[in-house]
Amino acid sequence: MSYSITDPSPRQKWFAGTLVILYALITLMPLVWILMTGFKTPPDSISYPPKVIFQPSLEGYVNLFTTRTRVSPDDLAALPPPANFAEEIVRNRDMVIVGPSKFGERFMNSVIIGFGSTFLSIFLGTLAAYAFSRYKIPLKDDLLFFILSTRMMPPIAVAIPIFLMYRTLGLSDTHLGMILLYTAVNISLAVWLLKGFIDEIPREYEEAALIDGYTRFQAFYKVVLPQAATGIASTAIFCLIFAWNEYAFAVLLTSGTAQTAPPFIPTIIGVGGLDWPAVAAGATIFLLPVMVFTILLRKHLLRGITFGAVRK
Repeated sequence: MSYSITDPSPRQKWFAGTLVILYALITLMPLVWILMTGFKTPPDSISYPPKVIFQPSLEGYVNLFTTRTRVSPDDLAALPPPANFAEEIVRNRDMVIVGPSKFGERFMNSVIIGFGSTFLSIFLGTLAAYAFSRYKIPLKDDLLFFILSTRMMPPIAVAIPIFLMYRTLGLSDTHLGMILLYTAVNISLAVWLLKGFIDEIPREYEEAALIDGYTRFQAFYKVVLPQAATGIASTAIFCLIFAWNEYAFAVLLTSGTAQTAPPFIPTIIGVGGLDWPAVAAGATIFLLPVMVFTILLRKHLLRGITFGAVRK
């Protein structure tokens, strides 16, 4: 059987497939280990050698969502029977549940701040990118370089001035303050990425829409945006990942009301030390929104940047 010189041979396909599988296994191994640790008991999570086969337990998730306190055996014996499986798990450790933990609040803060800053970054970045792409703006190259220069230093380098400014303006430990900060950091990325995508959209599409009686805004909304969906989706994912995982500003500028999950998860303390199953459970839950968001935008990532034909 003959093969085209432009097509890979079966051996090359086998070698490439093997490399992809190995890379996927190596990449997924830490995530799988975190998922497994979330279903271990505290003794199993720190056992040596590490346990791969273990009795699954929901103790980590119970500890993540509850606040517990230790009681004496006499007080424990005087309590009524456990009302649910969570109380039963906690009482096996000679403890009782005294209330919910703050993880739910911190997780919702991450959702509000992460998705809020992503939406604002994409909204402002798309408008700015369209303006830079379609209009003759004085000193356009200088402005684009200035926007890019905001990412030439690590964000933590300006942490002290931002901390002093936020304290003066009353934006410390507020959702609005964190959304504005993450938007300011992400908007340069959004403008540069989206400008490249919009530049690839033929101007003839908009000209045809304008001839048909559309306004400039209608042409932008009904013609440009659908064709820029690929760029918007990929840019939104990058912006969300930064805002979702950001740690330094969250530690410095928040302490309670607007604190997000990244600085809260490492503070989960168990009996005798760090509660690794609870930490792993929190990390597992924390991964889900970004994963779901990426899956929902998957179809847009797989589409071409342009489609259809130019109106004649």
